[in-house]
Amino acid sequence: MSLIEILQDLVAKVPELLQPVIVAAAGAIPFIEGEGGVAIGIIGGIHPVVAAVAAAIGNFLCVAALVLLSSGARNAVVTRHRAKVAARAGASAGDETVLMTAPAGETESARSATRKAKFQRSYERYGVPGVSLLGPLLLPTHFTATMLAASGVGKTRILIWQAIAIVAWTTLTALIISGVLGAVG
Repeated sequence: MSLIEILQDLVAKVPELLQPVIVAAAGAIPFIEGEGGVAIGIIGGIHPVVAAVAAAIGNFLCVAALVLLSSGARNAVVTRHRAKVAARAGASAGDETVLMTAPAGETESARSATRKAKFQRSYERYGVPGVSLLGPLLLPTHFTATMLAASGVGKTRILIWQAIAIVAWTTLTALIISGVLGAVG
């Protein structure tokens, strides 16, 4: 059984009051997200609006936690790097050359560098709104939001655009699934 089948089966087996909790948990999983969570909920028999709200909330809460964590981690790394540079600059105040070291993590694989470059090109071309709204076509919102935070974009800006994207994609998926099931049924 795949994870999606397990979640659909679980939605069908738990009491009606807990079904949205299962859908929210599914929405928090990368690659399932709000879109998959709403599909699991609707196919599992939950009202489309309840399934959409639960899936979107689950997806957004997970993304918000990742943004806050990665933004905090970035701030810690940047602060530490600046302190090292300042310490070296103070130690060599009489010198005309100041040694600069690369921040941690810059020795990365070619594959990771390619992904990072692709993300950077998309970010430069479309900005936070475009990357947030179009990102789910290529990557889970979890990855997109984390990469935005790691790039130094403000937390509030990321969370606003991610919320808009999550609600839009989850709603679109709910409408499509409901329309398909309505047409079949």
